[in-house]
Amino acid sequence: MYSFSIWYNISRSKKGELIYMKNNLIRTINSEMNSYLNNYQLEKLNEILEYSFYNYDVIELEKNKKETENYTELFIASKKVEGCSDRTLNYYLTTIDNMMENINKDIKTIDTNDLRNYLTEYQKKNNCSKVTIDNVRRILSSFFSWLEDEDYIIKSPIRRIHKIKTTKVVRETYTDETLEKLRDGCIEIRDLAMIDFLTSTGVRVGELVKLNKEDINFEDRSCIVFGKGSKEREVYFDARTKLHLEKYLSERNDANPALFVSLLSPYERLEISGVEIRLRKLGNDLELQRVHPHKFRRTMATKAIDKGMPIEQVQRLLGHAKIDTTLQYAMVNQNNVKLSHHRYIC
Repeated sequence: MYSFSIWYNISRSKKGELIYMKNNLIRTINSEMNSYLNNYQLEKLNEILEYSFYNYDVIELEKNKKETENYTELFIASKKVEGCSDRTLNYYLTTIDNMMENINKDIKTIDTNDLRNYLTEYQKKNNCSKVTIDNVRRILSSFFSWLEDEDYIIKSPIRRIHKIKTTKVVRETYTDETLEKLRDGCIEIRDLAMIDFLTSTGVRVGELVKLNKEDINFEDRSCIVFGKGSKEREVYFDARTKLHLEKYLSERNDANPALFVSLLSPYERLEISGVEIRLRKLGNDLELQRVHPHKFRRTMATKAIDKGMPIEQVQRLLGHAKIDTTLQYAMVNQNNVKLSHHRYIC
């Protein structure tokens, strides 16, 4: 089951490394027996193992590294089946590989302290926020929970590392005045149509760039988008968006099926980075800070809730699997809180 070779009287130069490997082997055996023995029996087992291996040293064969790589590949494959995007899968893979490289232990011998120390050092080294470090913790938790569920390990070592508390920041939305400034600042009809579409539908920028012209139903002012996990949903746009979209499409002379394309030949489909760069430039030209496509989505959600749309319907429009996510996106207008206080309390 374990790929270890035992050498006797090995050279002193490797002594420190081999003692470390021996202790790892003992921890692995103890971990495997944890569910079968009580505390007293585990203590006795540990004493016996330490005594038995006292005059021996242990080296780990290359097989363990290959086993770890195989576990990671299987985990990523399971996430792909669940519908995770390539971008998410790459983030998962990078996070797990980085952890394994830094801890540098057989995956079955990694314990809670190893992971706790890794997260602490990761935060110091990268000077990252609590939100980022909690994302890393969440991915590692998912990985080790999967290993436990698949019976590759007895118990997830990250189970005792709880969610990291983060400061909740009230994220900004666009005011009506800012939206009008953005519209007035558009020189190209494409940019105007794009801003109106983002504002009225609340779609993710990744969903926007995947849309084709044939996906738009102008009669119903609706379209089908494919969100995270390739889940499809119907979204809707207003009359102003319809007019600007029709004008933009009527002026195009290219054969690209994409809904939004570049302004210059060869008129390629807009990418996420292209949308972000264009909106950032528009904001800079108008001296508006932090103009980003995701902010339109948050603005739509906030307005919908402020005007009384049931949160479940907002959740459906945004394509959120959990309603808690919708609540995080939506910022409650403080003026509405004040009016409600006067109405119900005063």
